Amino acid sequence: MTADAPSNGASTAEPAPDRPSTAGEAGSSAPAGERSPVALRILVAARTCVLDRGISRVTMSDVARGADVSRTTLYRHYPDADAVLRDLMTVEFGAIVSDARGTAAPRATGRERLVETVVHGCRRTRDNPLFRKIVDVDPEFLLPYVTARSGQAQQLVGGLLAAGIRAGQDDGSIRAGDPERLARWLLLQVQALTVSIGTVSAGDAATEDALLTLAGEAFDAQLCPTA
Repeated sequence: MTADAPSNGASTAEPAPDRPSTAGEAGSSAPAGERSPVALRILVAARTCVLDRGISRVTMSDVARGADVSRTTLYRHYPDADAVLRDLMTVEFGAIVSDARGTAAPRATGRERLVETVVHGCRRTRDNPLFRKIVDVDPEFLLPYVTARSGQAQQLVGGLLAAGIRAGQDDGSIRAGDPERLARWLLLQVQALTVSIGTVSAGDAATEDALLTLAGEAFDAQLCPTA
């Protein structure tokens, strides 16, 4: 997600306390482990709010109440609800990426590791309660990120894809080409697959799993060195 993310419709309705507010130690570029205990409580509360009522209905008052902090304390960490939600998305999907990379680590080649990371990441994202809530209740929240701009989570994934492509090129398992360009092409497919696979699987888990397996085979073929 990005700093110019669309407003969720709630944060502008609540004026901040008179004290100056900053996006402090819980800044969206920091890994979850680097956040303070208060910042982590805020993110946990925000996650609960999203799961309870949808992302477009989350307010700073809701988050402060759920985290058991004052609004002044909340505003010391985040300037508005959109900033809280951006950070939540970065942490949530960053954890999925980390898990996917760990699952793929034993694979023998860079190409195998990259394909396994992508497919497992798609599966984990599709199963993630936060992602499911957004798709089911607030699908319009995703629209700017598939039509107009790249968010922080997408930039994170794009960078990891490029790194994986370079590793595969180094060991000879991935075709030649500009790693950044190949990563963008792969990201476009992964993004479409993750967001839209439910429209053709009709909610059937076995069909979705089979389609993800086919996608993995397609990614492998695309990345394979040409003769």
